[in-house]
Amino acid sequence: VQLVESGGGSVQPGGSLRLSCVASGGTLDDYAIGFVRQAPGKEREAVACINSDTRSTYSADSVKGRFTFSVDYQKNTVYLQMNSLKSEDTAVYYCAARLYGRGNCLHRKYEYDYWGQGTQVTVSS
Repeated sequence: VQLVESGGGSVQPGGSLRLSCVASGGTLDDYAIGFVRQAPGKEREAVACINSDTRSTYSADSVKGRFTFSVDYQKNTVYLQMNSLKSEDTAVYYCAARLYGRGNCLHRKYEYDYWGQGTQVTVSS
């Protein structure tokens, strides 16, 4: 499966952005998929995802109440609506997928097989 993200950019603290990830070459029904971010000098962090077995969605504590993750299976697209952005949200955001991915896709050791090219999100005044 190929993953292409869009929607990143620069925004002031408190602002909003919406990331999209379009999957091609496969159907999202078969994948765990989500957004993983990487900030300079920090560990990679999965922020939101959905698994392929129970269709459970997960969100990191750091983004709960601010970020909303959604899936459009007809469009083979996932979205991350990011509100009330903070400077600590600054990172490259990657869309990532795992074929027949089960369980907690947010776990730090969860291995994703497919990655998008990443999109930069910068939150700064």
